[in-house]
Amino acid sequence: MKIKWFGHSSFLIESARGIRIITDPFDETLGYKLPRVKADIVTVSHEHFDHNYVRGVKGRPVVFKGPVKRESHKMEFKGILTYHDSVYGSKRGSNTIFIINADGLKMCHLGDLGHVLSQEVLMEIGPVDILFIPVGGFYTIGSIQASQVFNDINPKITIPMHYRTDVIRLSIDSVEEFLSGKDNVKFLDTNELEISKDALPEYNQIIVLKHG
Repeated sequence: MKIKWFGHSSFLIESARGIRIITDPFDETLGYKLPRVKADIVTVSHEHFDHNYVRGVKGRPVVFKGPVKRESHKMEFKGILTYHDSVYGSKRGSNTIFIINADGLKMCHLGDLGHVLSQEVLMEIGPVDILFIPVGGFYTIGSIQASQVFNDINPKITIPMHYRTDVIRLSIDSVEEFLSGKDNVKFLDTNELEISKDALPEYNQIIVLKHG
């Protein structure tokens, strides 16, 4: 499986069979450039411009939103309803966590999660191989809450997302806030990661990708 980070919360996940999933495509007014890539499936965590720009994706993809439980292209998708803030959505609305099972790997994309997770939601998520977690704060969980969620889920691989970079200047923290005090951090000088079930690390590894 190949995972490519376009920036913000948008990733291209390509299975061994060549099936392409794009998560949270963004309107380019955000600052990042969304490559014109065909996709078979798109997941949208919530209806904000920097996460729901489906028309920027080429092809005629299946689009998953909200608390779904579906199979597509021999992959399993589950949406878990959460909130974009810490007050049950009253400030920013709902958010969907997506669980994706493909190539024997279980991935969890937290979208714009705005709160720590209850035991009920953690049980629904279950064991995770690859976690995509927002860490920038203000619009999502920040470094302290993200660290708690990271510890609670305890995945094999963690990929931080939705943080301030040299491309976007939103009022959010850089990834260094989340990484402070953590071990087993690997910085890649690329926006792409290739991984298989057999190559998963024994202990949690945080991988910081270079945005596309």
